[in-house]
Amino acid sequence: MIETAEPTPAPRRARLLPPLRATVAAARWFLLSGIRDERGAVARYYRTDTGQLAPVSTELTGYAAAALVYLYQRNHDPSCLQAARRSARFLCRTAWDPALQTIPFELPDGGGGRWAYFFDLGIIARGLLSLWRVTGEQELLDAAVGAARSMQRDFGNLPNPYAVISLPSRTPVPPDGRWSRSPGCYQLKAAMAWLELAEINGDAALARLYDALLTAAIQNHAAFLTSESPAERIMDRLHAYCYFLEGLLPCADRPECAAALRRGLSTVQEKLDAIAPAFERADVWAQLLRLRLYCAALGVAPLDLPRARHEAARVRSLQYHSRDIRLSGGYCFGKREGKRLPFANPATTAFAMQALEQWRDYRRGVFEPSIPNLI
Repeated sequence: MIETAEPTPAPRRARLLPPLRATVAAARWFLLSGIRDERGAVARYYRTDTGQLAPVSTELTGYAAAALVYLYQRNHDPSCLQAARRSARFLCRTAWDPALQTIPFELPDGGGGRWAYFFDLGIIARGLLSLWRVTGEQELLDAAVGAARSMQRDFGNLPNPYAVISLPSRTPVPPDGRWSRSPGCYQLKAAMAWLELAEINGDAALARLYDALLTAAIQNHAAFLTSESPAERIMDRLHAYCYFLEGLLPCADRPECAAALRRGLSTVQEKLDAIAPAFERADVWAQLLRLRLYCAALGVAPLDLPRARHEAARVRSLQYHSRDIRLSGGYCFGKREGKRLPFANPATTAFAMQALEQWRDYRRGVFEPSIPNLI
């Protein structure tokens, strides 16, 4: 019999719990490891085997801004807020292309092609909105609106947007087999930016755009995990499929969304368990744990306590504990055949840090399923 937490503990208003030691270490990693440069721009990852940083990523800078805001809300350390502001200024003033009215996924000095991703723009917009809710700075809201307008304007016919466009022509980049280069249900998480802006600005048209992508994603999501056969590629798609499930959370009160969330939790768990001995990703463990907590708190599905404990343990096991400041407190991308892969990853660190904080909050009865706070 599955041990569950029923009834779902109602959040009680209480003094915010102090951050976990693992979270304090993660904050130090974001602040001191060098993953952020002097502009606040964030590298895609740090390679532990070569000591090299990957090029700056605007998407990862958006994730880091949201993570630093969340850390500031947990630890009240002004250094986290200052770092979030610096990353946001980079996105607003350096990454933003005023001629093209969009944000490329890498800057020209990164060596990548001049492309823009629909998904990245949604993540960037949500990261900027995270900071705007704390500081109220108009520049942040304006840049988030600009990114959301680019998503609406530049990516072809909605509700099936292109995944990637070439700049400056805005022509679609043909899919190459990777999920990130192909349209799919995972783009629903990016569309959450439209919904959040609609709630801020009262723009019903943006809410309708989210609803249109939602309808398409509900219709098409079942094929997303069956289009790959190698285990490693399926694991990568589990990460993206969790984005789809996260994108359902704003409408978890709708029967079709609640049903898709319940099926999704079961599907991700089953495939993750089958593949993890050969290849596991820390972000998938963390995303699944967060989804469980949100679904329980929103009344979608009771919390499977043994599974939640297992997922939290797997997340904890992938944090770096090292004398090397470039590593200590960050989270490893994952393991292959039980051996850590040589990547300290900022998005993985953000998801893992938040998942463990929210798991602790849930157990203490103070977890609040805030959708805007979900990194």
